[in-house]
Amino acid sequence: MNAMSTSPTHIEQIYRDHSRRVLATLIRLLNDFSLAEESLQEAFVAALRQWPQEGIPDNPAAWLISTGQRRGIDQIRRHQTARRHAHLVEPGDASMEEADETPIDDDLLRLLFTCCHPALAMEARVALTLREMCGLTTEQIARALLQKPVTVAQRIVRAKRKIRDAGIPYKVPDSHELPQRLPDVLKVIYLVFNEGYSRTEGQHVLDVSLAGEAIQLAESLARLLPHGEVFGLAALMYLQHSRRDARQDPCGELVTLEHQDRNLWNQADIRLGLDWLAQALQFTPVAPYTLQASIAAEHATARHASDTNWKRIVLLYDALHRQQPSAVIALNRAVAVAMRDSPQEGLRLLEQLTSTREVLSYHLFHAARADLLRRAGDTESARMAYQQALVLAVQEPERRFLARQLRLLDDDPTSRPAP
Repeated sequence: MNAMSTSPTHIEQIYRDHSRRVLATLIRLLNDFSLAEESLQEAFVAALRQWPQEGIPDNPAAWLISTGQRRGIDQIRRHQTARRHAHLVEPGDASMEEADETPIDDDLLRLLFTCCHPALAMEARVALTLREMCGLTTEQIARALLQKPVTVAQRIVRAKRKIRDAGIPYKVPDSHELPQRLPDVLKVIYLVFNEGYSRTEGQHVLDVSLAGEAIQLAESLARLLPHGEVFGLAALMYLQHSRRDARQDPCGELVTLEHQDRNLWNQADIRLGLDWLAQALQFTPVAPYTLQASIAAEHATARHASDTNWKRIVLLYDALHRQQPSAVIALNRAVAVAMRDSPQEGLRLLEQLTSTREVLSYHLFHAARADLLRRAGDTESARMAYQQALVLAVQEPERRFLARQLRLLDDDPTSRPAP
């Protein structure tokens, strides 16, 4: 035991740091999602009771796994279901010691592939993974997926029931199955990263630990399956994550890419990202995550914002949109065209997207349009677009940024309508 602080706040931090890994291992040991979740909670209740008196163990995760497993086995015995779980072994057996030596990353990958099993609907795979791998609340998942919380909750419950009733194995697929399973897994990892890189709600722009978790998952997957898109995703996340220290000022205010202090960008992460990208580009055809990483690399290697190679970025967005036509990619391409050519040309392209309901309910569409209108000198239209973006935004730093942009327009005498 060590002598570090055992306050409830510190134990809560341990929960945030270790709970997903502990849960992944408990699912393997107990072979039941719901039982593992209950056992995890009981283990932390025991920690809250014991650690303030006894001190925090040197290896909190191992303590929690051992305690949770004992609680789970006790519950199995209480419900007289030991026969259905005959493969479980008692604590202290040699086979259990071998199981406990299984690397935690392997358990996380087992959990990831189980959550993304093709027997589950795609929406259920994403929701279940965000819940089980990252511990996101139902509301956060609903926000990320643009769905109602009750819908997400029902999907998670049904997914767990399907895993149990269909006997979906808790394992990493065999090598011949991996390429078929990969795209869904990559999508989920990137959704996890985005939840950390740009929080869907709350007082902060980013959650560095959550973004780091996604990067670790991608690197573990790259070791398991050397594939161009796995490398491309790792490159993309490293290049985006390299900007974490510049995305907020010391007061927690959002700083746009154009105005970030590039001296704060993490050069080690940029080098790692470029290394992953170089590996990804050896695979053909070049796939979507690798194209996105190539765009991120253009930003990462530009010494100043004015040095950005917008011509190449537009070409990369052209290729990306051909592979993955979507309103969000079209929006980003329009902004790149505006930077390459003119705000007016970007606005023309944005106007073509207004027939899409998804776009009109997306606050970043209105924010991008407001910025281009401001650059084009149409401040009154820019004001209305910023106001619409502010109505739709939920993240507090983004809301403060949009409100600040409105104030700047109001403070500019040239932006006021003539009397």
